Amino acid sequence: MNNGLELVASNIADYVSNNLQNKYNTIRSHSEILCEPLENEDYGIQTTPFVSPPKWHLAHTAWFFETLLLKPYYPDYQEYHPLFAELFNSYYDTIGDYYARPERGLLSRPTVKEVYAYRAYIDEHMNKLMRLLEDHPNKAEIEHRIILGLNHEQQHQELLLTDIKHIFAYNPLKPVYRKTPQSEKSHPTTLQYLQFSGGLKDVGHVGSDFCYDNELPRHKVYIPNFRLASRLITNAEYLEFMNSGAYQESDYWLSDAWKAIKQQNWNAPLYWQKQQNQWHTMTLNGLQPIDENQPVCHVSYYEAAAYARWAGKRLPTEQEWEVVAENVEIKGNFRESGLLNPKPASNSTDIQQMFGDVWEWTQSPYSPYPGYKQLRGPLGEYNGKFMSSQMVLRGGSCVTPSDHLRSSYRNFFYPEERWQFSGIRLAEDS
Repeated sequence: MNNGLELVASNIADYVSNNLQNKYNTIRSHSEILCEPLENEDYGIQTTPFVSPPKWHLAHTAWFFETLLLKPYYPDYQEYHPLFAELFNSYYDTIGDYYARPERGLLSRPTVKEVYAYRAYIDEHMNKLMRLLEDHPNKAEIEHRIILGLNHEQQHQELLLTDIKHIFAYNPLKPVYRKTPQSEKSHPTTLQYLQFSGGLKDVGHVGSDFCYDNELPRHKVYIPNFRLASRLITNAEYLEFMNSGAYQESDYWLSDAWKAIKQQNWNAPLYWQKQQNQWHTMTLNGLQPIDENQPVCHVSYYEAAAYARWAGKRLPTEQEWEVVAENVEIKGNFRESGLLNPKPASNSTDIQQMFGDVWEWTQSPYSPYPGYKQLRGPLGEYNGKFMSSQMVLRGGSCVTPSDHLRSSYRNFFYPEERWQFSGIRLAEDS
């Protein structure tokens, strides 16, 4: 199915040998394709501090190329607007000041039209820079930064969809972002716990493909024998947890989690609401009845950990998840499927849904690997400065580009956050 969401490979050699310029233009165009269903009024909405307006994402990804590539490497480059350096800097303290994140939605200017003009200006100059690459004295560094920038753009494409969903869910009209196909009806088999042997294992990225610095260095860890659930937890299984009164029982919850429940009145995953005594959830296809066979989605780490405790299990460590995923083909329900929603597992007892559908919470805190050395300057701020108070998720989701993922890919969010497409896979000791 051609839905405008096809993606390109992220192998470094492939980027360079098969025309980096084409890869750049293809990925950059995908951000604008994702915004095609939006009206002008949608571009500037910010529903909460952790959501950014769609036009901010479009401008920030242009800012990234302007700041980290054009300004230092393009001869006599003239920046598009002197204040954009502050308006669209996200968090790079080594670069300069940035506009307060919670107030991004207060900016009616630049207009949507000017943001698109800004992107066109950056693309024009980036294409000129890439034509100069062969004779540029900093060719290797420029190529590295372009590839990083393209992966950064793909991350923001995922955030675009995540934030648009939150923006539309906030609206009582529950707008439809895009009419999406229905996933095939499937009734997952009973949850199985598959045995995996432990021992001294290698984890972390290996090979010449692109990876982020937080996936390095590859190193050895000792993992006891363990069992991992054959599939993700479904809405029906999570409903059992809800119906048992678990949201009212403090024994299942961490202390901070119990505070969040009380302060924010959680009683179901984000976007769930009852209509005529039936649970519905907001999707990018509008408000829909809950499909009990789909993986539960938009739960926090706190809810994932509480569910695991209620079920008498635990969440996997990120190392357990990775040693299993290394032997699993990267295929599943990704953005290019066009569903933009998790789909049920198949009727199989093999390991399923390791990639796509929902990001899977692990019990591992986001911290540096042994031997990790944070780079100096802005590139060192990309991941390293966030290695505190967050938890690791693995596997990607239904809005992640499939070529953006690896078994070593580490995503990270704060334990209370629920607006990401995040779900649950259980594990147990062997």
